[in-house]
Amino acid sequence: MTTATAAPRTDTPQPEKHRPDNPEATEPRQNPPTFLSDPYPTLARMRESAPVSVLHSDSGLRLWIITRYDDVRAALFDRRFAQDVRRAQALADSRVEGVNLGTEITHMLSSDPPDHTRLRRVVQAAFSRKRVEAMRPMVERITLELLDGLDAAAAPHTTRTTTATATATVDLVGDFAFPLPILVVCELLGFPPEDRDLYRKWSTTIVTQEGDHAAVRRAVQEMGSYVLDIADRRIRRNDRPADLLTELLEARERGELTDDEIVGMVALLLIGGHETTVNLLSTSCLALMREPGQAAWLRADPTRMPGAVEEFLRYDSPICMATTRFTTEPVNVGGVEIPQDEFVLLSLGAANRDPARFQDPDRLILDRRDAGHLAFGGGIHRCLGALLGKLETEIALTALLARFPGTTLACQERELRWRNTMMLRGLEALPVTLHR
Repeated sequence: MTTATAAPRTDTPQPEKHRPDNPEATEPRQNPPTFLSDPYPTLARMRESAPVSVLHSDSGLRLWIITRYDDVRAALFDRRFAQDVRRAQALADSRVEGVNLGTEITHMLSSDPPDHTRLRRVVQAAFSRKRVEAMRPMVERITLELLDGLDAAAAPHTTRTTTATATATVDLVGDFAFPLPILVVCELLGFPPEDRDLYRKWSTTIVTQEGDHAAVRRAVQEMGSYVLDIADRRIRRNDRPADLLTELLEARERGELTDDEIVGMVALLLIGGHETTVNLLSTSCLALMREPGQAAWLRADPTRMPGAVEEFLRYDSPICMATTRFTTEPVNVGGVEIPQDEFVLLSLGAANRDPARFQDPDRLILDRRDAGHLAFGGGIHRCLGALLGKLETEIALTALLARFPGTTLACQERELRWRNTMMLRGLEALPVTLHR
């Protein structure tokens, strides 16, 4: 679970070392066709030759990108890299026209202290280790229900042989990886699970900024009206189920949240609550289909799964770029001074493949011992739902491997479609053939 605010869509980073005497050193470039499917070679070149680089958004906004592990980690904890979206929007408006950084939603990820501290305090108890562990039976139930649905898809193709087998071709994103985390969030909030396609539509529009800014504003307005309508119905009926929305409404009664902040909090949970997990599940499944030996190693001992999930997070981080920050004063990063009031992107994907931090970083090593990935960020903005996202992934992958041990990709890997954003690292769909 991570974010509901997208980084500006940008041209693919092209390594070009920043020259202090010429801050406009780089030119906007076009995306090479392979970047979304495999950004790591480009990020590696940047990390090696220009670990602090300058690039430009499609609208011409200058962005600095940091790619080395030590530098990215330090910046995550450095308060001089601010995230207050309203200050950031005013700064962007003074530079270029047409940039939308997501001021339509007010939430803790786009806030700095003291607002961030206040907003996080309201919900942090809901994601404590104890509360998350108490969700295990619910996550297991939803997982098994979804697997039963996949079983039903396979049933018509059951063949009677010496060893009973069943096969079916399904979209593992649409039929499993997406509904699992969104159904968990629905139960957490007390929202109707039948509306999950609405949540996905809003999320895709807001996070990837598809279409124009009017489409983003419309999605935010629709989501806001939806959330407040559910809240108003509860108040009229004096309906207070034991869920997170009730906790948010009670915080509003205490004067701790406004209506806009409730909408922002729900948006963050609805969107961030599934984006990380759906991306992580799909890329993990793809990695295991590439390497069936490692899948067999996991099936042989399911207690290995928690450590494997940490490696999946490192190997193909579901958030490739952390949300946009800006400098509140000049900051020296790796010998390069980034001036005040500059926009900065922290490449979590590049940091997690840094050979200075991880041995043989481009290999998937499920029993890796060099922990410390940055997939969930760090500092005060570290992903609030990290424990829940890991729990969902552990349960889902363990059950999927047990139920369908011989799952294979149902297309050529080059035909797979990836999310059209530099920020997220995830598949649009994952067609697979299930084998019992």
